[in-house]
Amino acid sequence: MTDTTPPNDMPPGSPETNLPSAETRITDILKSEQDAQGSNVLSFAALESVSVRNGHAHVSLATSRDNASRVEPLRPRVEAAIASLPGITGATLSFTSHRPATPAAANAPAQGGGHRPFNLGDKRRNAASRHAPETLLPGVKAVIAVASGKGGVGKSTTAVNLAVGLAQQGLKTGLLDADIYGPSLPRMLGRNARPEVVDGTILPIEAWGLKSMSIGYLVDENQAMIWRGPMVMGALTQFLGEVEWGELDVLVIDMPPGTGDAQLTLAQKLGPKLAAGGAVIVSTPQDIALLDARRGVAMFERMETPILGVVENMSYFCCPNCNHRTELFGHGGAKAEAEKMGVPFLAEIPLLADIRASGDEGTPIILSAPQSEAAQAYTRLAQAVARSLSSEHSTKERP
Repeated sequence: MTDTTPPNDMPPGSPETNLPSAETRITDILKSEQDAQGSNVLSFAALESVSVRNGHAHVSLATSRDNASRVEPLRPRVEAAIASLPGITGATLSFTSHRPATPAAANAPAQGGGHRPFNLGDKRRNAASRHAPETLLPGVKAVIAVASGKGGVGKSTTAVNLAVGLAQQGLKTGLLDADIYGPSLPRMLGRNARPEVVDGTILPIEAWGLKSMSIGYLVDENQAMIWRGPMVMGALTQFLGEVEWGELDVLVIDMPPGTGDAQLTLAQKLGPKLAAGGAVIVSTPQDIALLDARRGVAMFERMETPILGVVENMSYFCCPNCNHRTELFGHGGAKAEAEKMGVPFLAEIPLLADIRASGDEGTPIILSAPQSEAAQAYTRLAQAVARSLSSEHSTKERP
């Protein structure tokens, strides 16, 4: 609860609303709204955080799973009461829910099985059965993991433009932002809507021909996700098991950087889907980045996930005035490393200000400047990946 406090006389819809005053009034509402037994919201839920942005209040409550069913019916009344406060034009309640720990869950935190950070009022069927590996993503033919051994190499930009490029190739494509601590998908796709929840199922946000999901759609953009590993694993599992992805030819997953619990959990849970797709490793030409990329390849190989290939991002810089090419970080390192590891080299992506600007503006460069050198590079990448998927499917269909 560390939002900056602006003057008290800000009108509704202002970028920020007086947070201490709003928080006090919201707390009063939570105390006054009661269930049929006369218990108020705060008698079985704890207020975790309040943030107000552009007149919309985001209120996070923590409650046990047993009490979640008592909180949910009060949500419409509470949101309406908060939205009626001065300076507030709308309100959204979100819940974090913890199942009672069991010895099995305690011994396997990487699976995230005992944590469902988002209470969705699951009415359709038992949530545990929806999270079993064999039932995840039933309508998705293949999964592509876009990964990097370290952060800051342009993995998310590559994932977004690759996904749009695959959609342009005629594939029904989804995009999942699995970077819980640093979600960038809403900004890069130009979407900030909150997903609808129908019968305990999250409906993905559609953008540029993609079905997309990110934790960034569910929390305020400035809210830090201060979660331990099991909570992160639980959120990822919910995104796989409780989002209505529908029928997709491919789901592109923007993986978190590194080779930790999240990567291991996703690889374990999505083994068959990843086997039908594979991993794309993003690196930059520097030796240190290539070293981390090598670790990423080794991890996926150990998990028996096919390596579709390596992408060298920030491969070179083209002067916007004279088109002179400068290899700022060296050149060809990723290609040489791919040859050494015996995996395909997919593409080299230039370092251009337009790539950054298009991402900030919410329109991937493959769409905003389709004839640009960068867009053409991303298109070649998408074509190469689509050919790999087609080849994989053809091989499996042979008698």
